[in-house]
Amino acid sequence: MSMQRGQKLNSLQHLLPEGMVVTAAWLKEKGYSSALCSKYVSNGWLIQPARGLYKRPGAETKWQHLVISMQSLMRQPVAVGGLSALELQRFGHYVHLGSEQRIFLYTETRLAKWVHAFNPLIQFEQRNANRLFKEPFVKRAVGNLPELTAPVSDAGGPTHIAGGLTRYRWGDREWPMLISSPERAILEFLDEIPGRQTFQHAADIFTGLANLRPRRLQGLLEQCDSVKVKRLFLWFADQHQHAWLKHLDVSAIDLGSGKRVIATSGRLDPRYQITVPEAMDAN
Repeated sequence: MSMQRGQKLNSLQHLLPEGMVVTAAWLKEKGYSSALCSKYVSNGWLIQPARGLYKRPGAETKWQHLVISMQSLMRQPVAVGGLSALELQRFGHYVHLGSEQRIFLYTETRLAKWVHAFNPLIQFEQRNANRLFKEPFVKRAVGNLPELTAPVSDAGGPTHIAGGLTRYRWGDREWPMLISSPERAILEFLDEIPGRQTFQHAADIFTGLANLRPRRLQGLLEQCDSVKVKRLFLWFADQHQHAWLKHLDVSAIDLGSGKRVIATSGRLDPRYQITVPEAMDAN
């Protein structure tokens, strides 16, 4: 019996890498009862960073560990997107001050309460992944992630997958983390204008987007359901005139009809029929 207990503990160390977190429900599915988990906690083999949540002692759990745990262990349809994905891929423009981190998560389900309670210095901002893209791209991509215990087969760079998502490698172990590609992330960012992000911040980011892939952009712009986002993207693209712009077929992108008021008290751009700040010159 003691040998079986030892094997079960060794198996858990294999299933649950250091730094990662799992729920009591996940452990139960793997054959670890609540009584056994309590015993592991009392013996120091597991710790509880929040109610109903477990991890192995030792390694610090960063926000990336939480996201990877949700994706590769618990298979929750969540991806890092918007500004957070741009910053991970070095397209961010501003330097963050202070210790609090704000991470944008695009999900196809509601986040569990423990995600927000895990660390008060990590503020997860949830966004609906289906707002811009109706296809369940995130769910499919999460379902196809390799097991964390599997050998790394595509190390050395990101793996691009359907829906403008990227399998990003993070940390010394090169854990796979699902994030939005720059092409998708900038569309997610533009959706935040004007309520949560500014025209000027978007303009600053666009200066560094010279290497976007036009084929991927074309597909995402055709799939995107937001007329506002598509018009904004093309308006900023006209401003910056990166090389990829001439490869886009704008006639294949549904830009809707009628005017869109985005910048209140702004001027109307005659080409894209959106209001933009007076101080920003499209030329």
